[in-house]
Amino acid sequence: EVQLVESGGGLVQPGGSLRLSCAASGFTFSIYDMSWVRQAPGKGLEWVSTFTTSGRTSYADSVKDRFTISRDNAKNALYLQMTSLKTEDTAVYYCARGSRWNGYNYQGQGTQVTVSS
Repeated sequence: EVQLVESGGGLVQPGGSLRLSCAASGFTFSIYDMSWVRQAPGKGLEWVSTFTTSGRTSYADSVKDRFTISRDNAKNALYLQMTSLKTEDTAVYYCARGSRWNGYNYQGQGTQVTVSS
């Protein structure tokens, strides 16, 4: 059974930082592109970042230069380091198997990130 479990969300002030983690199990993690997506209150799902199997990383313009995606294939883990957080980054963040180009076929239950003073 494929499982993706996110952690690391919370309440942070504008300008602060958070590191999200995603623990993957039930599939061969290293052979899949992995992504972070988010859903803000009242909005649809928004792609945030992807880390491909070839080592390429890509980011939405809204988070470029502030967020860093990484993965550890030995630990079956995906990470998202978020810095200079803004109120508009408030959302539920999901780890997803796949990419914005080929689609996602699994995602976790999400972790809430709230940026507020």
